[in-house]
Amino acid sequence: MGAKKTEDNGGLLGQSGVFAQLLEMVRRLAAFDGTVLVVGETGTGKELVARAIHYLGPRRNLPFLPVNCGAIPDTLVESELFGHTRGAFTDARDSRAGVIAQAEGGTLFLDEIETLSVRGQVALLRFLQDHEYRPLGAHASHEANVRVLAASNVDLEALAERGGFRHDLLYRLEVFKLEVPALRSRGDDVTLLAESFVARFCREYHKPPQTLAPDAVAYLRQHAWPGNVRQLENLIRRAVFLCDDAVLGLSHITFPASDTAPVPRNASFREAKARAIASFERSYLSDLLAHTRGNITMAARLSGKERSRLTKLVKKHGLDRSRYSLNTPDRSTV
Repeated sequence: MGAKKTEDNGGLLGQSGVFAQLLEMVRRLAAFDGTVLVVGETGTGKELVARAIHYLGPRRNLPFLPVNCGAIPDTLVESELFGHTRGAFTDARDSRAGVIAQAEGGTLFLDEIETLSVRGQVALLRFLQDHEYRPLGAHASHEANVRVLAASNVDLEALAERGGFRHDLLYRLEVFKLEVPALRSRGDDVTLLAESFVARFCREYHKPPQTLAPDAVAYLRQHAWPGNVRQLENLIRRAVFLCDDAVLGLSHITFPASDTAPVPRNASFREAKARAIASFERSYLSDLLAHTRGNITMAARLSGKERSRLTKLVKKHGLDRSRYSLNTPDRSTV
């Protein structure tokens, strides 16, 4: 099953067999009003899949509200979810609706659900059990008509086994579980997506239309894409910006040095292995800190390492946690 018109697929673009299976499940889940857990590697486009489920379903004309769980402070989690009345706590100068009330009638999308604190997990579980909530400081409870979708790029079952995520909440979230395939498993979709990105960024940068040269297409198809569609999108953005020709060739495609730094040919096996381990550690820690906004306690919980040992590794690689606290996640395209 192809994908000739992206508007028919909720904005999702792809023609490969595995992606056709995803589209079929998206359409089926759009008509079903239950909770869905969307899983997949970083950069695969889980939020776009959640949006497609919403906009292809009966709630399409009502709000789709994305919330990044990693950005919710533990002390304010109930207020963020359920809202509060004036005077409910020290800084509550005015009443404020929570995200559940803001999404009334529509869909609440909880991204990076694995970063929700233990306190937040308890609050969310309580809401999912009966879809009732009470704003902080209020005397009456409210019943919500909201569909909940959640997403994660980690193995929540493994995280639950380590005590980092509640089993009962996981059971509530994965009424249906939808896995978004990695870009490397999608065959010619990489070309289709690259061409779409080229056209979009040409319009964005007010450039004449560009086409991909055969050598560029061949190179894109053989790359492993550890960062998936988000990595492809960022690479094409740079290439279009740097290319002043009508044809975008291999010479215009550049990966960050961290993706391509070679090991010296005269290095011993031991030295090469040490370099590879150091490179992996730094890359892993950088991604982890970006994911948790520099929260080392949350990072330790997700990685399964003791906080003190993780802190030593972060210092070893010279990573500044404060820099990550300012990051906001990219929104990928599928």
